[in-house]
Amino acid sequence: MTAATVPAPARVTSGGPFTGTGTLLRFMLRRDRVRFPAWTLGLALLMGYFTAALGSVYTSTEELEAVSEFSATPAGALFGGPGYGYDAITLERFLAGQYGLYVLLGVALMALLTVTRHTRAEERSGRSELVRANVVGRSAQLTAALVLTALMCATAAVLITGVLLAAGHATAGSILLGASAGAAGLVFGGVASVAVQIFAYPRAASALTGAVLGAAFVLRGIGDMAAVQDVGPSWLSWSSPLGWSQQTAPYVLDRWWPLALSAAAAAVTTAAGYRLSRRRDLDAGLVPPRPGRPRAAAWIRGAPTLALRLQRGAITGWSVALLVAGVAYGAFAQPMADGLDGAPDELIAVMGGGHDLIAGYLGVMGLTMAFTVTVYAVLAVQSLRTEETAGRTEPVLATAVTRAGWLTGNLAVTAIAVPWLLFVAGLGTGAAAAVGTGDTALLWETVLGHVAHAPAVWLLLAAAALLYGIVPRLLPVVWVGLGYGVVAGLFAPALELPDDVVGVSPFAHIGEYPREDVNVVAAALLALLAALLVACAVRGFGRRDLTTGA
Repeated sequence: MTAATVPAPARVTSGGPFTGTGTLLRFMLRRDRVRFPAWTLGLALLMGYFTAALGSVYTSTEELEAVSEFSATPAGALFGGPGYGYDAITLERFLAGQYGLYVLLGVALMALLTVTRHTRAEERSGRSELVRANVVGRSAQLTAALVLTALMCATAAVLITGVLLAAGHATAGSILLGASAGAAGLVFGGVASVAVQIFAYPRAASALTGAVLGAAFVLRGIGDMAAVQDVGPSWLSWSSPLGWSQQTAPYVLDRWWPLALSAAAAAVTTAAGYRLSRRRDLDAGLVPPRPGRPRAAAWIRGAPTLALRLQRGAITGWSVALLVAGVAYGAFAQPMADGLDGAPDELIAVMGGGHDLIAGYLGVMGLTMAFTVTVYAVLAVQSLRTEETAGRTEPVLATAVTRAGWLTGNLAVTAIAVPWLLFVAGLGTGAAAAVGTGDTALLWETVLGHVAHAPAVWLLLAAAALLYGIVPRLLPVVWVGLGYGVVAGLFAPALELPDDVVGVSPFAHIGEYPREDVNVVAAALLALLAALLVACAVRGFGRRDLTTGA
């Protein structure tokens, strides 16, 4: 009798901390086969639009000189940058100095969302645990996410450079402007790699990185406003990663060394992300979530109160941030008006066509804060999508809570938070402006001007809800509507957009109070249209299947 020979099991080695990075990177590229080109091509098209529009509107040096006078004021520095080269203005200098900032913001958003999506969101969904069950190193997922982010930033930089070169702009400045955008993305990708280690939930990690981006914008704005007045803390511009990219001064100084600060910040934050990732368990954060009570509080008895409990932290954080930003921007109302004293009619037209420059500035700030609050509203709807795909919505709906009650409860809390956030932003802006000018009437005029934009924000909130209720995968499309509103609202005078084109944006119909009267009829119609869209969203949500693990 012969004994059967059983082969010894193959020896499986665990490999190093980066084992499997290449495989995970291919999976991420496959998963982002739509997002990758959408983000990078979208940013390039945005730069292409600015280039083509400015080239068609400003055909002479005299026209550029007239509009660049506004860009060299505190208000222009707030929305554009330090304005290098405006004393000898050219089209490419005006493009980089006034509109390059918004491309930087786009690349930064792309980077922070990509890192969060492929790290913390994967852990919360449970997929990372399954991946780690294979021969995959501990740092492979973070590395693959950062490599993917770097590829997206590099691609965006190349495409932006190509658009500028195709328009006939100087080679050195075009390459530098594209590289500056990519560098900003790398910095905030590194910040996101730290944030995803701190918090256990993707929403909290994205909020932290977004707060850093918002702080960078505010610090840069205050520093640049101080710089153009030659008084105040102009050094704050150098404390912002956005400021580092703008300090390269494309087409003027063409200096590369400020990007060394971006590279160093990206390296430091990335290294910190790796180090922190080794100090926590999978699916855990360095800041553990507080354990809940054994029993729910008595006031949490339905969908609206549950939604309020879930959004309480976000509403508090946004309230504080908007109040601080409002105070910072309102403090520059009087210096901005002093800087524009005696300006030509062409420059006055940029501020709305009136000679009350303070009212015009505060009206523009109300519109800007409305755009910011819209970001909160859309993110709140996206959180519903996250709750559904994570499998947390289904158990709630298994109780006595109906689909209509769940969705309307969440939307109601967000809708109520919109005017509250606008009120807080207006309170900060108006109070600072009233103190700076000595005109106490500006306080409540500014508050009213901010809150009046609530119906326009509600309409985009309702549009996001409609997409979520009917075709949830198309929910990101609503960001296109917000982007269009920003371009039409802030750049229409400079780009000489037709009224019909501007009128597509819901923000164009309210009126920028106190410079303009509030159009009550338009506000009521926007609110009514938002209610109709919400009704359609609720009906669509009740007719479709829930999705999990998407």
